[in-house]
Amino acid sequence: MFQSFDVTSTPQFGRERVAGLRAAFSDLGIDGFLVPRADEYQGEYVPKCSERLAWLTGFTGSAGVALITHSHAVIFVDGRYVTQLAEQVDRSVFTGGDLVNEPPHVWLPRHAKKGFRLGIDPWLHTGAEVRRLEKALAEIDGKLVFLPHNPLDRLWTDRPPEPLGNVIIQNIAQAGILAKDKLATIANGLKEKNLKAALITDPSSVAWILNIRGSDVPHTPHPLARAIIYAAGEAELFLDKRKTKVEAEAYLTQICKQLPPSGLTKRLAAAAANGGRILVDPDLASYALTDIIRREGGEVVEGNDPAKLPRACKNAAEINGSAAAHLQDGAAMVEFLYWLETSKPGTVTEIAAAERLEACRARIGESMQNPLKDISFDTISGAGEHAAIMHYRVTTASDRRIQAGELFLIDSGAQYINGTTDITRTVGIGAVSEEQKRLFTLVLKGMIAISTARFPKGTRGCDLDPLARIALWKAGVDFAHGTGHGVGSYLSVHEGPQRIARLAVQELLPGMILSNEPGYYRPGHFGIRIENLIYIRDPEEIEGGDMPMLGFETLTFCPIDRSLVLVELLTHEELNWLNDYHARTREALMPLIHDHDIRAWLENATLELSH
Repeated sequence: MFQSFDVTSTPQFGRERVAGLRAAFSDLGIDGFLVPRADEYQGEYVPKCSERLAWLTGFTGSAGVALITHSHAVIFVDGRYVTQLAEQVDRSVFTGGDLVNEPPHVWLPRHAKKGFRLGIDPWLHTGAEVRRLEKALAEIDGKLVFLPHNPLDRLWTDRPPEPLGNVIIQNIAQAGILAKDKLATIANGLKEKNLKAALITDPSSVAWILNIRGSDVPHTPHPLARAIIYAAGEAELFLDKRKTKVEAEAYLTQICKQLPPSGLTKRLAAAAANGGRILVDPDLASYALTDIIRREGGEVVEGNDPAKLPRACKNAAEINGSAAAHLQDGAAMVEFLYWLETSKPGTVTEIAAAERLEACRARIGESMQNPLKDISFDTISGAGEHAAIMHYRVTTASDRRIQAGELFLIDSGAQYINGTTDITRTVGIGAVSEEQKRLFTLVLKGMIAISTARFPKGTRGCDLDPLARIALWKAGVDFAHGTGHGVGSYLSVHEGPQRIARLAVQELLPGMILSNEPGYYRPGHFGIRIENLIYIRDPEEIEGGDMPMLGFETLTFCPIDRSLVLVELLTHEELNWLNDYHARTREALMPLIHDHDIRAWLENATLELSH
């Protein structure tokens, strides 16, 4: 199993650990300390040795930050994690904060005293975050204090060791472009801007540029590494040699110089000397690194990570690989859904469902000679009231049976060498209420609206987001998460900068892969989400139109539960899309399924619906 169901949250230690942190304030000369979820690499998934927020508070969500002062202990989370936060922390110690509407830089001027001194670990915060905090503290004559060490690391006496996952080569058949060509393109871009070098701090960008993959963090196959790429054409990779075996080391020797991670500060200082102009992404790089450049007399030139957009706009090999991975994954999902539907209600638990789906993926992977490398995130397997917790993680303590009359939501994904998948299906276990069917159908309408959207060049994710919500809004309901996130190519399942969300301002470009996942959640009762992955097609002329329009192509093929659809709520266009999607699903997946009973189930699950 790639997923553990053990209870990892430790709220019982929150009071003691917060007291230990506060006891250090006086010696550090601070009035408060900020504890982000992020690690030194600013990634969503962090190694066990960097789970400082979870260690301190008990909260294990993938996004959040805690502000500890002498009188407050606030954990800021977004709408996905409000319920989880309440369940995982000692509420006599911690209070919840709003990461979207009142994040720490907004909270501080409203609640902190005059002259407040906020301590941070400069390796755990980006330059953009530091600017926001400094501006906020200036409003109350406060100060940001950059600490020489992280006080939590001295309290965390049994902190796990740093990971040493093996590095492998991503072959050209999957990557589509040679690493030397990617490096040359970046170097030429630096020359054009009169820059000496680019500091690459995002491990996914390092992996994509050099066509390598790793296993340092859960579910995201990149090695924890940074790089400096020079306009002159050289590249330096800061990666522990214990992670590279003979083949990988020989490969890397041909395209870059491999140095130990501890060598980064010295090489960065050398690049910055004599006014060296270094490109740094302020949303990705730790403030500590930009501080080194400035202290050595260099110039920090803020701009996008040069791999960010090229990585997001998949080439033909990456799109084709993803499409093949999704067909394989769809066959595994069909096998799983058949098993679930033919199991007697009340006999399957949430954990058993997650285990079965992973086993289906593994079996199909073996049969198709494209093994399951990992899951792309911990499977969200929730029945009834648990489905209303957007990022529910089932544990041995929370596990329950899936009963008749309930909705069951399973959000999962896989990592294959040729692609990353992410799919959510909500199914009815036996007969469910008309109210649940109504809301399911409204969610489906939003998903279809995104699937069928056509839009001009320049359209951003925020422009499309309302399409997924309008049917829900008309019914007086909404969902508290984005409609879609970017997805990598055998990399992170959550990849920027592309998104479909209220605040998503990145232009949507051909080749970008996104999720399409509207939902509805009634706390304490049920939750609904339907998710496919889609990619952006090149613009096409529309008959009778004035300009070419971009559109989406669906990657995910798996039946949507027809028993939950109230056909009378669908327009003819929506119903045609659903029937066509099911016909395509049947045609694409049937050749991959050899069991007679499962084939019959797929046939029935994709039958046409009519008004």
